[in-house]
Amino acid sequence: MRIRIIFILLVATLSVSAQSIRTRELETKRKQLLSEIENTSNLLSENKKTTTNVLNQLNMLAQQINTRKELVTVLGREIHVLDEEIQFKELQIRNLEKSLKVKKEKYGASIQMMYKQKNNQSSLLFILSAKDFAQSFRRVIYLKEYASWRKKQAGEILVQQQKIITEKKILEKSRGEKEHLVAVKQNEEKKLHIEEDNRKTEVAVLKKDAKKMQADLTTKKKQADALNRQIEKIIAEEIAAAQKAAKAQPKTQRKAETTGGYAMTKEEQNLSTDFSANRGRLPFPLKGNYRIVGYFGQQQHEELKNVVYNSNGIDIKTTSGNTAKVVFNGVVTRIFVVPGFQTSVIVRHGNYLTLYAYLEQVYVKQGETVKTGQDIGKIYTDREDGSTILHFEIWKEQTKLNPSLWLNR
Repeated sequence: MRIRIIFILLVATLSVSAQSIRTRELETKRKQLLSEIENTSNLLSENKKTTTNVLNQLNMLAQQINTRKELVTVLGREIHVLDEEIQFKELQIRNLEKSLKVKKEKYGASIQMMYKQKNNQSSLLFILSAKDFAQSFRRVIYLKEYASWRKKQAGEILVQQQKIITEKKILEKSRGEKEHLVAVKQNEEKKLHIEEDNRKTEVAVLKKDAKKMQADLTTKKKQADALNRQIEKIIAEEIAAAQKAAKAQPKTQRKAETTGGYAMTKEEQNLSTDFSANRGRLPFPLKGNYRIVGYFGQQQHEELKNVVYNSNGIDIKTTSGNTAKVVFNGVVTRIFVVPGFQTSVIVRHGNYLTLYAYLEQVYVKQGETVKTGQDIGKIYTDREDGSTILHFEIWKEQTKLNPSLWLNR
């Protein structure tokens, strides 16, 4: 029986420990989601309604809605875990109170027996009436143990009473936390409904002016194509120059990873290996508040079925005055201007390249060696709609890579 009780207590303790871990994990997730929502809310403050800005706002609003939905789900899980904790705590208190009642009854019976004996003479007669010395000795031991048991029971009763008081306080705290989370969840659900209504309104506005939207998107596509052609031209020129250097200086041990690829020096080979090893761990190309509003590859807008666009990188919306930062050690190989993308900087990392476009000011020079996290330039803030967006790309040789798979967000 005792082993069974110990086993039940052990299982209950492990269950409570697991619940506590789940509670901490959910609380951490909730705080992270709230931080993301606050970050996006700060970036959704532009009021000027250009087509590009509205599309970016819609993308952010969609992310905001998804994040808030996830937050509501997390809050629901937290409430469920608290419910389980409250139920367990209520059961624990009931068991403690039952156990305390039994202890009190036993202790009360022992006190009544003691009063029936009236005085120590009864104990003495009990000892002296023994058949022999051995029995008399055992009776002395028994009386001592009985007195010790009464004293122990009194102490256990006091301890258990205090434990019940403590557990009830914990229970009340959990109930308070649950009430708070229920209120927060209800508030987040209201905000979610408002955001979904705002999204519908923005979509309706764009649909009314479909011709202008399509014209603006066509212009943006032409600008993006021009940027892509310029990058491909620069990469081809650098590959040709590296191959020429490899032939002219065989001792430099320049080697290309693939046939017709960029011939790297030994130092560049090591840099390329290090860059590749950091896939998924590269730092973000800026600090502070940001939100990705344009993704890599061909994208079709969820609400606007006719809006299809392709991107060779990602567009990151941030706050005015922010700076672009290099994501890995490398060398600045080209600084150039393409209409619609302001100034762009290419940094080479062996046979990998990173592009930073929409720069207003550039803080580096062509041929300069740069370090991870170094400022490259100030990001341009659009005079028309007030938005500040960094366009970022990653290439390997002449192949475009998805930056989202390389960055540690």
